[in-house]
Amino acid sequence: MKNFQDDKQRDLSINKSDGTNKVLTTNQGIQINDDNNTLKAGERGPSLLEDFIFREKMTHFDHERIPERVVHARGSGAHGFFEVTNPIPELTKAGFLQEKGQITPVFTRFSTVAGSRGSTDLARDVRGFAVKFYTQEGVYDLVGNNIPVFFIQDANKFPDLVHAVKPEQDNEMPQAASAHDTFWDFISLMPESMHMIMWTMSDRAIPRSYRMMEGFGVHTFRLVNAQEESVFVKFHWKPKLGTHAVAWDEAQKISGKNPDFHREDLWEAIEMGNFPEWELGIQIIPAEDEEKYEFDLLDPTKIVPEESVPVTIIGRMVLNKNPDNFFSETEQIAFHPGHVVPGIDFSNDPLLQGRLFSYTDTQLTRLGGPNFHEIPINRSIAPVHNNQRDGFMRQEINKGRVNYHPNSLGGGCPYQQQIANGGFSSFNERIEAHKVRERSESFADHFGQAKLFFNSQTPEEKSHIVKALRFELGKVKTTAIRVRMLGLLSQVDTELAEKVALGLGATVPPILEKPINKGVSPETEEAGTQEPRTTEQSVTSSEALSMVKNPTNKPTIESRKVAILVSDGVSEAAVQNIKTALKKQGAKGCVIAPHLGSVLTDSDGALAAEYSFLTASSVLFDAVYVPHGIGLNVIAENDDALEYLNDAYKHCKVIAADGDAADIISAAPFASKITNDDSGIIITNEVASESFAQEFIAAMAKHRFWQREPNLYI
Repeated sequence: MKNFQDDKQRDLSINKSDGTNKVLTTNQGIQINDDNNTLKAGERGPSLLEDFIFREKMTHFDHERIPERVVHARGSGAHGFFEVTNPIPELTKAGFLQEKGQITPVFTRFSTVAGSRGSTDLARDVRGFAVKFYTQEGVYDLVGNNIPVFFIQDANKFPDLVHAVKPEQDNEMPQAASAHDTFWDFISLMPESMHMIMWTMSDRAIPRSYRMMEGFGVHTFRLVNAQEESVFVKFHWKPKLGTHAVAWDEAQKISGKNPDFHREDLWEAIEMGNFPEWELGIQIIPAEDEEKYEFDLLDPTKIVPEESVPVTIIGRMVLNKNPDNFFSETEQIAFHPGHVVPGIDFSNDPLLQGRLFSYTDTQLTRLGGPNFHEIPINRSIAPVHNNQRDGFMRQEINKGRVNYHPNSLGGGCPYQQQIANGGFSSFNERIEAHKVRERSESFADHFGQAKLFFNSQTPEEKSHIVKALRFELGKVKTTAIRVRMLGLLSQVDTELAEKVALGLGATVPPILEKPINKGVSPETEEAGTQEPRTTEQSVTSSEALSMVKNPTNKPTIESRKVAILVSDGVSEAAVQNIKTALKKQGAKGCVIAPHLGSVLTDSDGALAAEYSFLTASSVLFDAVYVPHGIGLNVIAENDDALEYLNDAYKHCKVIAADGDAADIISAAPFASKITNDDSGIIITNEVASESFAQEFIAAMAKHRFWQREPNLYI
């Protein structure tokens, strides 16, 4: 089997053209000597229909935009590779997981879900996390999210969910936001969504970057080995940089300052050589343990706690190359959970089963027909031979006269692979059942794991969930919807519901002996619904569910950015001291001044200002540093500069100052709020101190100092 150790990227060079030193031509290769004027009858006469050069150019332009994805429209992606670190041939016959050090090229796309292509990166939303493996046995797509569960249990409700969360159909508002009546109306009538609601109202829905979020396969899948033995499996992506988020107020400001924040972050990290990396882990559940737990493995609104089944790391993914063309690669890539290779198979998860139909059906419209697999970014590196022909945008040129099977005129080719020699075969699962439109009673626990998630959060994280719910439900105009939501929240946690209700000026309704599932009264309850219940969980708290306590969080400032606020007369030694210390840790200090260009230093030198106070903002950086200097009054009197400090404090970031710059921190509006235990405020009278730089870096490695916020759970 070919190993891509030496060439970790797919070779798409045959499909690339940069036009350097090339003559301008039409799509048919005809050289063009005037691309500035249409063909006219005289200089001031009418344009002529025979101008095929203009017609080709304009026709192509008129059709350049394809339908955007219904969901996951706003996205960004990169090329990379997957390397096996712990092969698992005893669990699966999948060829790309057989040998240690084995390399498989990948393309990964991250995305938001609800917003359009033009929406902001920082909306409160689920993030898509989809990986296309170009294996020697064909394409394998692991199409997941940064949250391991979903809103609904059955795919039949997906159109309703998306209709509800999208902008309301009468006025097309709001864009990329769930804080409106139709979404919460739907959720308030779907108790099965409560676990997912806890995740989306947490900081998981506003990640610091794509590089700092986990990924999950969401569903339970099967691994099948060469002996046709099967185990159930859950997929996990663990980020090297840990899991981190931004503050909600910060997210809203970033959306105004730089709506491409996540897209730019991913692009710049790769360009600078800070290649994002994740470990791929799996939870292995033996087939005989399928019904062992208090939850159903087939229920996509449930997780398998890592305390019950630890995550086994089997490989790592590194993204090391940006796309050459966003449209051709990131926009045209087509993922599908049904793209599997021998050794990976499906479970009977009813949401997964629906996705196996929906993804192909979507691509037929979005990418123009059944030949979307021939687009370069979607092409398999394994040879493709079958009897499929024609259709829109067909690129393959099939030779010969035979296009059917079986045949004798073509020697029976292409021929079927013998099962004993490979090829895909579905796991031989025994199924005996009546045809029904029903849901298993084992899916009826809608609150047990919602409780587990909430109980696993730190007090600060719980406060963020309360504030998020107050914000979202505070945008809801229909009182009955807010009341129904408070009723559901009370079944997750009484104190949670009461604190949300306080922010809404409402009262938590009593918990009914028979909870209402659909409609506004038991009489209107619909067919196919269940009476929701709470099942006591064997695991009551899990550090893996908290972003703050998450075991993936390791103290590092790698790839972080620091705003260094300067003016003429700044201490060059102080600036260089911090920049050098940051660079050693893989971080970057960015000089920000009242204006672009050069800033004079105290040693008659000059520093290049990368941004002005106006063109950047504290929300775009991970920390703020004010170095010593003789022109500090310019910073102290500049509202834009002071906004850096005020926002950095409000958003719980590290703030540092040395020498005379310490006076600016002492005079800041937040100075009276600084407590003795706030190690995120670093001040020293020394200039260019090595110990100061190290203290600054150590504080940054803690990410945020959430204790600055008013805490509702202390």
